[in-house]
Amino acid sequence: PMSANPSESAHGDDSTNPVIHQCWSCQGPLGLSLAFCPTCDAIQPPGRTEHFAQLDVRPTFDIDLAELERKYFGLQRAFHPDRFATKSAQEQEYSLRHATNLNDAFKVLKSPVLRAEYLLELKGAPPAGGHEKTVNDEDVLMEAMETREALADAETPADVDAILARADAGIRECTEALSAAFGNSDLVAAAALTLRLTYLHKLDDEAAQRARILARAS
Repeated sequence: PMSANPSESAHGDDSTNPVIHQCWSCQGPLGLSLAFCPTCDAIQPPGRTEHFAQLDVRPTFDIDLAELERKYFGLQRAFHPDRFATKSAQEQEYSLRHATNLNDAFKVLKSPVLRAEYLLELKGAPPAGGHEKTVNDEDVLMEAMETREALADAETPADVDAILARADAGIRECTEALSAAFGNSDLVAAAALTLRLTYLHKLDDEAAQRARILARAS
């Protein structure tokens, strides 16, 4: 896997990268996971697109967000298109593709909901509610209905703050349960909890929007 150090992440070590192909620029031997040729230092086309591998983190729901961010910014510095402004058109294209892939991976892995959905996909589990994310959990539906009714009745920012506090507590509880479900390889429970977490975040966003409206009106 790629190292957290940008130069190590990009250039790697041939002792851990079996030679399987050649550098497009100098035809030198190249390992699969190397992003730069160890012979001529030319940037290589992106190989791996699996998000966890791209950012050199374990494929698990419980990831260190500070470490994830550190690795992301380190790799982005190594691949940033500005570093290749004077290089060939091919190298500029490769750097842009690397940077784009990293952006996509970081967006998914930093979000608990997107990370959970991605993990379920990697493990071959069908998404809860199908691809349309249809909710058939009565508890989730009732929770959403009650929260939206409370938001509609809220008259002051303090009223909304109380709703936000409950929503945030629900998000923390659901995230902890989701961590346990993935830890126990209970993909059925993980899928259901992922759907619930999706709706909890939506309700949290709606509450925050309601708070802004009431704050402007006061």
